[in-house]
Amino acid sequence: MTSPPQIPAPLTGAELTADSTPVAYEVVDGVAYVTLNRPDYRNAQNSVMTYSLDAAFVKAVDDRGVSVIVLRAHGKHFSAGHDIGTPERDFHVEYPNTATIYWDHTDRTGGDQRLAREMEVYVGMCRRWRDIPKPMIAQVHGACIAGGLMLAWICDFIVASDDAFFSDPVARMGIPGVEYFAHAFVLGPRRAKEILFTGRRFTAAEALDWGMVNHVVPRDELSTKVAEIAASITEMPPLGLALCKKAVNICEDQMGLRNSMDSVFGWHHFAHSANAEASGGDALGGMDARSMKASGAS
Repeated sequence: MTSPPQIPAPLTGAELTADSTPVAYEVVDGVAYVTLNRPDYRNAQNSVMTYSLDAAFVKAVDDRGVSVIVLRAHGKHFSAGHDIGTPERDFHVEYPNTATIYWDHTDRTGGDQRLAREMEVYVGMCRRWRDIPKPMIAQVHGACIAGGLMLAWICDFIVASDDAFFSDPVARMGIPGVEYFAHAFVLGPRRAKEILFTGRRFTAAEALDWGMVNHVVPRDELSTKVAEIAASITEMPPLGLALCKKAVNICEDQMGLRNSMDSVFGWHHFAHSANAEASGGDALGGMDARSMKASGAS
């Protein structure tokens, strides 16, 4: 039997400050900066990054000196999405479930394995992070693709540089959008269909016009703009902020966000299984990181 790959364990809060980690963490003037740090792979999200992100967010929530969390990225791009092809992809590595109470995916096969993993690492984690009781700002530059959108969408504000671009191209895989399916809520139904049906990129200016982002600024002004917004939030009482966030999230859920996401997640996994059945096991419909990039999707 082949031994599983040796992948580093997810980082704990105490380990998040080194430059070599997949997530970096620092606090400045009451703002926790959580930084995606796999720039050589365009910050593609493997499980080490996901669980390290979770540790960073827990650390920020537990720190009474932190009023706001900023999610940002090192390198040329915010995130190219889920890791579907780097040498450090860790699909078959076991990590303790944090977002869900479900069985481990690594000793399962087929659709059971995919469902167990994606319930935890993808939609489960994003839902967990959306409920963080402190305001979160996504500071987006460069590419924000597929799973990158999921990270931005769980934040309360999105501030983008004028060179940022967005897409959810997974219909090329025969899959109806990424797992955290908030498309119709953050883009509106017709824009959501356009973006999904064509797989095209849309610009920061378009995202601003459609109401998906709060602000678009020149790249060299991005960090300053985010810091200004964060500073104004730090002046507000923490409990008031937490309750305001909960109130708006409840309204979104009453409008159907959570139930809609559950429904689409089922179709998402039907698509994975249909792909696997048609191709002898390939749940991604013959697409990989290279072919997605060649198609112009990333």
